[in-house]
Amino acid sequence: MDLIRFPEMSRGNLRAMRQTVDGAFRDFTRAWGDTLEAIFAPLQSLLTFIENLLIRSPWIAVLAVLAAGIWLVSRSWKIALGSVLALLVVGYFGMWEDTMRTIAMVAVCTLIAVVLGIPVGILMAQSNRMNAMVTPILDMMQTMPSFVYLIPVVMIFGLGKVPGLIAVVIYAIPPVIRLTNLGIRQVAPDVLEAAEAFGSSSWQKLRDVQLPLALPTIMAGINQTIMMSLAMVVVASMIGVRGLGQPVLQAINQQYFTMGVMNGLAIVAIAIIMDRTTQAYGKRLQKHTEAGK
Repeated sequence: MDLIRFPEMSRGNLRAMRQTVDGAFRDFTRAWGDTLEAIFAPLQSLLTFIENLLIRSPWIAVLAVLAAGIWLVSRSWKIALGSVLALLVVGYFGMWEDTMRTIAMVAVCTLIAVVLGIPVGILMAQSNRMNAMVTPILDMMQTMPSFVYLIPVVMIFGLGKVPGLIAVVIYAIPPVIRLTNLGIRQVAPDVLEAAEAFGSSSWQKLRDVQLPLALPTIMAGINQTIMMSLAMVVVASMIGVRGLGQPVLQAINQQYFTMGVMNGLAIVAIAIIMDRTTQAYGKRLQKHTEAGK
């Protein structure tokens, strides 16, 4: 007995459709490629500036500034001391420059994700229609294989920092959007009613009530965005993004076990430092919020 076959598009029609879409995208990249490169040029300049600042400055000065910044954010000398020791070990094994490049990439990607993601999350919290429109897009962004993001950006920008930056931001931005939306929606209705009773406008409620109370949840979203940015570093190295991801990719291609493990552990060290620092800051915000209630 013959099995009932699933109806499929004919190979000729499928090939024609693919050629049409690919041709239209190529025409788009040729027509608008230079314009898009000019739009994203400031981001490349910012990333290059931070990289050069971290790499060309004396390592002891960079280490002192990073330790001071970590302590100011976390207010924990244990986290600051552990971060210093981890970075000293990374530098001792000759991975300082690649580590600084990775930190610069993650910092810029996180900054872009926060600047774009928090306003989108606020709009989703304020509008159910906006929430219904954006949520499926976020679902697609989080389930799409990370390698797929590289295809369109490479076709438009070629190899280099800008396509890697865009791919990392697209991959890492959903958590900060989702948790900003969640944090604002979780603000107790009676708190909002009290603010309305005092004559607060919508903007005043958002600025003075909702955002402060949602900050711990937003910080959790930023934490996840940082982690996802680091996870994308190795993938982005395939299109020319320099940093700890390139030695890992080289180790995979040439079967260098030690190189891959050492650079992988350096990425883990950065992830732990950033995770502990942002978590400590989030806990401080949580305590401050609970004390203010």
